[in-house]
Amino acid sequence: MSEKFDNKKIVSISTAHFFHDTYSAFLAPMLPLLIQKFGISLSLAGLLDIIRKIPTLFTPLVGLIADRMCVKYFVILTPGITAISMSLLGLAPSYGILFILLFVTGISSTLFHVPSPVMIKNFAGEKVGTGMSFFMFGGEFARTIGPLVITAGISLWGLEGSFRVMPLGIIASIVLFFHLKDIKPIHHHNTNSKKKGAGDTLKDLMPFFIGVIGFAFFQSGMKTALTLYLPTYLTGKGDSLWLASISLSVIQLAGAVGTFGAGFISDKIGHRNTLLITAFLSPLVMWVFIFTGKVMMFFVLIVLGLMLFASGPVMLAIVQETKSDRPAFVNSIYMTINFGVGSIMVLMIGVLGDLYGLDVTYKICATMAFLSIPFIFYLSKNNK
Repeated sequence: MSEKFDNKKIVSISTAHFFHDTYSAFLAPMLPLLIQKFGISLSLAGLLDIIRKIPTLFTPLVGLIADRMCVKYFVILTPGITAISMSLLGLAPSYGILFILLFVTGISSTLFHVPSPVMIKNFAGEKVGTGMSFFMFGGEFARTIGPLVITAGISLWGLEGSFRVMPLGIIASIVLFFHLKDIKPIHHHNTNSKKKGAGDTLKDLMPFFIGVIGFAFFQSGMKTALTLYLPTYLTGKGDSLWLASISLSVIQLAGAVGTFGAGFISDKIGHRNTLLITAFLSPLVMWVFIFTGKVMMFFVLIVLGLMLFASGPVMLAIVQETKSDRPAFVNSIYMTINFGVGSIMVLMIGVLGDLYGLDVTYKICATMAFLSIPFIFYLSKNNK
């Protein structure tokens, strides 16, 4: 573990995160064209996204592997693998091939996201929050750029020519190889000590993970409503699809900036204080957004994006600072919790929206978000 902040390696891994998640963001803008090409239903189209996320369920296994061996090559190779599989979607001759390509993408994504935060921690020294900000900024900014990259590629070469955007991801893996090939195994300093079993680690940290589940559950409703359902919410209020799409880009870009700044701030004022500030202010700003007019909407969305995504790098830092000799396994449990809670919340908001309308659902999500605050104290108490 480095005692100093290693700018070169942290920027390298964060840049790899950017390239990896840029390609991961290709599916949504390609979906209408894939539906048209294969004549598939919306249900089958939705199944493609589920298939891509299924490998996330195996993150605890990847975490155990990452704690037993040097997995730097997972981080090095996966941006190129994801670039290849996602860039080939337009060339896929059948729905079955789409299925395989997206499942490969899901495996690649899991192999990248489990060990990479652990590597960031080991290169960040005392500034773990700052390191996580660099890392999270790469991922969040990618979700703003990715749709633009693939849309430009399709505009230039057509759907089946979109594979031409592939080289950037492969180049990213090559560059990362030269930056990281000489690093030692992540946990070489623990090789002489006896580690606890995965079951014992999970048992010891169960109170901590209960806090994580509570915080994630009440926060994810607001985040899901303001990302996945934002265009539907705005068009339902009479706004144009163009305005709704721009609004989504605005909040995502602001979110990228928020993730970048939150780690720096948390290293100065503490992780708990940063979470408390954002957890209290973000639902208040969401209430302002619900009642604001078009003139002020973009300004409110910028403030909301800054607050809404700020907890990401802070939570990653808290997870990495748990007292455990299996940090990759702990990170994998955290990822699994986010996947499970997020999936439940996507369904819950859809049901509430069908029953009561999205306007009422947004108010419910903004109110529920305040309930995440007690879990911040619970997290702090059990992260010793």
